[in-house]
Amino acid sequence: MIKAKGPRPKHVPQRTCIACRQPRAKRDLTRIVRTPDAKVQLDPTGKLAGRGAYVCRTRGCWEQVLQGGRLSAALKTTVGPDELAALRAFAATLPAALPDDA
Repeated sequence: MIKAKGPRPKHVPQRTCIACRQPRAKRDLTRIVRTPDAKVQLDPTGKLAGRGAYVCRTRGCWEQVLQGGRLSAALKTTVGPDELAALRAFAATLPAALPDDA
């Protein structure tokens, strides 16, 4: 039996949201990173050095992460008030739910 040759399916990296625990394509999530100098910040490119955590691009998931200690636990550091304020400002710009979650 001869297998048909064709293009290989493209590998899509999967990551899990730390709020809802749903695995999604890495590009569909937002990465938050603890940099080597112990700062917590958004990583829009997904390439900054440091320990990262992924969150869905919905306000609900961000509220869960920012209210509890999930982000601190995932990044293994304490998130400062200035860093938390910056993350809250970003979360305010997000939609309430993803279109495919309806």
